[in-house]
Amino acid sequence: MKQQDPNSLLVKATLLLASTLTIMAGATIAPSLPAIRDYFKDVSNVDYWTRLILTVPALFIAIGAPFVGTFIDRFGRKFLLAFAVLLYGLAGSSGFILNSIGLILFGRVLLGLSVAGIMTTATTLIADYYTGAARAQFLGLQAAFMGLGGVLFLSFGGVLADLNWRLPFLIYLVAWLILPLVVFVLPEPQRDYNAAASTQSTMPSNSEQLPWALLLTIYAIALITQIVFYLIPTQLPFYLQQLINAKAAQSGLAIALTTLATSISALGYPHLKKKFSFNAIYAIAFGLMGIGYSIISLVGSYELILIGLAIGGLGIGLLMPNMNVCLTTIVPATARGRVLGGLTTSLFLGQFISPVLSQPLSQQVGIGTTYGWAAGLMLIMSAIAVIVVWRGD
Repeated sequence: MKQQDPNSLLVKATLLLASTLTIMAGATIAPSLPAIRDYFKDVSNVDYWTRLILTVPALFIAIGAPFVGTFIDRFGRKFLLAFAVLLYGLAGSSGFILNSIGLILFGRVLLGLSVAGIMTTATTLIADYYTGAARAQFLGLQAAFMGLGGVLFLSFGGVLADLNWRLPFLIYLVAWLILPLVVFVLPEPQRDYNAAASTQSTMPSNSEQLPWALLLTIYAIALITQIVFYLIPTQLPFYLQQLINAKAAQSGLAIALTTLATSISALGYPHLKKKFSFNAIYAIAFGLMGIGYSIISLVGSYELILIGLAIGGLGIGLLMPNMNVCLTTIVPATARGRVLGGLTTSLFLGQFISPVLSQPLSQQVGIGTTYGWAAGLMLIMSAIAVIVVWRGD
């Protein structure tokens, strides 16, 4: 199998399949959380450690992504992506056989490092291969496939979790089916990495060219929205169990519905971008998230919660392509890996922080009220974005 032209269907399919492994990687085992908690009930602070199993990958994605970005800007993209996909399958599936919560956490640390490599490198390759409208369209498609991966993995994970809490860990082995495509299909972009390394050695002059105020604003948006988004996989299984005594499959289906909604809105992103500015799309996204989370906080039935999750998911699905398109448009190619690595760090640091903030809050005021406060934050951010648009972007 020879390397293909970047515009070939096989290259595009490989990038999209690799992208399915990323944004919801940690949440694949979310439906298993109540059963994992019960299995390790004799462990001190088991509620905390159980949620950490879900979110510790996000911390190490956040830690690893800047190093990944620097590496691929210096030495190239493909080798690191292949290694990350290999490690993803090994580390992700380790929970199937491990019988210590500490060792399971270590496996999740390695999983996080692998996702840092996959997400940063795959998005950078898309920016390398495509430009203009083609890039915006493909980044929207990438976000849709990230959501689709969440739908498949979470739905299947919920069904498997009802059989045994260990079985969802096997889902991570799907990465090894994608590995041959990464190795034999993807072309290495034709760039002078020695020149890129030289640029790195003169970082001050290069960094002056970067729009740091805009970068930091986008990173802050990524951090805050992921804190809010991850209330769904970390708190929803417990909230549904509290409200309706939901089974793992019902929780998995509910979380998967959110990611399905993200896929739908991400597919529509290129058309939306033709009509609206980046800030206007942020206003729409924050508003949808605020409405969706308000519904979740106020209703008591499974069906109405699903409606809230779907509306919130539509908003979440617009954020990823909007941030990626903006960043890849405004930064030079020699800094692309580092800048996208910074975005990956912000996204997954938000995922890690989410239960750290929400768990004590939900214990104090209840999970429903926590969703309500998150809704209020998103509506405030939407109002701010509307004001920015009204004043002329």
